[in-house]
Amino acid sequence: MSEANVNRWGTVVLAGRPNVGKSTLLNALAGQKLSIVTPKPQTTRHRVEGAVTGPGFQMILSDTPGSGASGGSRLAHAMNREGDAALGAGDAAILVVAAPRWTRGDDAALERLRRTGLPIVLAVNKIDCVKPRMALLPFLERAAGKHDFSAIVPVSAYKGENLEALVRAAAAHLPAGSADEAPAPLDRGERFTASEALREQLMLVLNEELPYGIAVEIERFEPTPDGRTEIDAVIWVEREGQRKIVIGTKGERLKSIGRAARLALNERFGRRVHLNTWVKVREGWSDDDRMLRQLGHEPS
Repeated sequence: MSEANVNRWGTVVLAGRPNVGKSTLLNALAGQKLSIVTPKPQTTRHRVEGAVTGPGFQMILSDTPGSGASGGSRLAHAMNREGDAALGAGDAAILVVAAPRWTRGDDAALERLRRTGLPIVLAVNKIDCVKPRMALLPFLERAAGKHDFSAIVPVSAYKGENLEALVRAAAAHLPAGSADEAPAPLDRGERFTASEALREQLMLVLNEELPYGIAVEIERFEPTPDGRTEIDAVIWVEREGQRKIVIGTKGERLKSIGRAARLALNERFGRRVHLNTWVKVREGWSDDDRMLRQLGHEPS
């Protein structure tokens, strides 16, 4: 292999407890919205990948469901397995924590990474929320005592602060190889994007635990002769009472959610989308293996 053809490429897994900003960080590093973002924990249910390239390296970043998805459902187990599978295919990991608190959930995420033997870069996210900035120093000192991290990089995914330093720290662990051999990131396609855009709006609008009992399935995704895309989406809930909440008074809540998802998809796809939505009840869908496969999960 000639020097001119030598490159570094591989996969770096974003890991951490729920709601520390992993999806926001993936989107910021990849320069596009790949993973949906809400303030609610466990928004990410599937592995989502994006590419980051720079001088001498090509990196696939893998965003995974938050460590230790809560609950004993088949869905929660499938999410945890997907995260474990991503770690098993990684060359390095970025542990994302949210300043200025280190929690038991962070300890559990770190322990999960330790067991893989991967080099770990610590990304201390949300530094824009710490004021004055000097208040970060005691937290960084405590974090340094938790593990022999290959690097500790304070960042703000939301404001794009210090992201280049994080990329350099992670890229240092990529193995050498021919750039021609570098794989492309996982592409889940536009149907997945449509289902996630609708689920994002549901999670943003609905309160408390209801979003975790909801799934979105795209039943039809077809182009039209005038350049639009027709999408039929089913919102699955587990109880009749949940169906009524999603629909809202005279259907106004569902209309508002669908409108917001449609506008987001218009922008994402660069063309007009017509989105039809229905809310249906399937009791226990999160423990139904056949249903989980329909939704893109791999139950054991």
